Amino acid sequence: MTFSRRIPALILAAGLIGGGVALAVDDPSEMLPNPAQEKRAEAIGAHLRCLVCQNESIEDSSAPLARDLRKVVREQVSAGKNDQQIMDWMTERYGEFIRLAPRFSWSTALLWLMPALALVAGLVIAWRATKRRTVVTPAPLTDDERARLDALSGRE
Repeated sequence: MTFSRRIPALILAAGLIGGGVALAVDDPSEMLPNPAQEKRAEAIGAHLRCLVCQNESIEDSSAPLARDLRKVVREQVSAGKNDQQIMDWMTERYGEFIRLAPRFSWSTALLWLMPALALVAGLVIAWRATKRRTVVTPAPLTDDERARLDALSGRE
């Protein structure tokens, strides 16, 4: 492959590697003027689930509801509330589902324990599958079979 044919692949690779994480804050007016508060708001928003997208944080989502939630987080940061108060307010208002990593409780125990349970179940199934295997030894060759084998292999 010539170098000129590799250029599109190199450009694509550079874009994928160097692209970084782009936040969904579309409007600069949405950002707080204090960089420390903005960084704190972004950190809080990274732990909150977009209720529309469901597998993105509100910082990564461009959905209108995520924009509204980012605004609420920034208002609360500006009002001087600490991270725990903001997370508690969001959880109280929208339920535990708003957290990308829900707190461990009786209602979320299965969610948190499922990976470990799946691993243990897989190991038990693999162990039982290997224990059930029986080694079958083939029956010895008869004299006719041995003679035929010797004839086929040229060992007569």
